Amino acid sequence: MATRRPDAPASPALPSLETPTLTKAELADLLFERLGLNKRESKDMVEAFFEIVHGSLSVGTDVKLSGFGNFTIRRKAPRPGRNPRTGESIPIKARHVVTFHASQKLKAQVQGDTPSKEDFE
Repeated sequence: MATRRPDAPASPALPSLETPTLTKAELADLLFERLGLNKRESKDMVEAFFEIVHGSLSVGTDVKLSGFGNFTIRRKAPRPGRNPRTGESIPIKARHVVTFHASQKLKAQVQGDTPSKEDFE
């Protein structure tokens, strides 16, 4: 069993890498609390939003959320790859990937350059 040195700091010097996750259930709860929708309507609204985003991206349509960012579909060409364990060459097929680019507003708010909505209340 490892023991802590008396002169060692009690907490690590680096912040935790663990980040909280915002779930669909938490989004539905926020709609319930802030808009006064009932819980069923809140849950259905969150599910409908994500169904629309999934559906749009599935057919190749970009999704733009004003003030938040853009989800775009990018085509990756086929390319040669390599199995890192065996060194064997493996062809990687062409595929489509979803990319996200944050808006300037979101970037500024994350950096603390603009006051958040709560600062005005």
